[in-house]
Amino acid sequence: MPVRPVAEYLDQHNVDYHSYNHAPAVTSQQVAESSHIPGAQLAKTVIIKADDELIMAVLPAHQHVNCVALQQHLHADRLTLAEESEFAGRFPLCELGGMPPLGEMYGMRVYMDESLLQWDWIAFNAGTHTEVIKMDTGVFKRLVKPVMGRFALTH
Repeated sequence: MPVRPVAEYLDQHNVDYHSYNHAPAVTSQQVAESSHIPGAQLAKTVIIKADDELIMAVLPAHQHVNCVALQQHLHADRLTLAEESEFAGRFPLCELGGMPPLGEMYGMRVYMDESLLQWDWIAFNAGTHTEVIKMDTGVFKRLVKPVMGRFALTH
């Protein structure tokens, strides 16, 4: 079962999803391996500080954020990866690093890399290091209403 607020949020929005348990994993690549989900279909959440605003960047697990491209996309003067201390209290009941990319729940804008749209479904952390949520990509996009862009680079 996903972290209760996450499950409640999805249920309140009548979203069809499935949750899957996996062996404990911290990095997105470990989660992909542990849950037997291709890294290209596991959407990881990276918290970014753009000027003075915290935002979510959502991209495939096997890629990393191209900060220059994202900064240009956002028209931000400054863009950095946020320090954990800057967002640790923002995700109640979620394990640090296991945050789902559901920005509305946390008052954050979401920017999603377009490469995730090529898949019928994507998966993402359910708020823990032992569970993922899988849902239709189109349903995710309608629910989250992310700003789309190209800012992911392969390692």
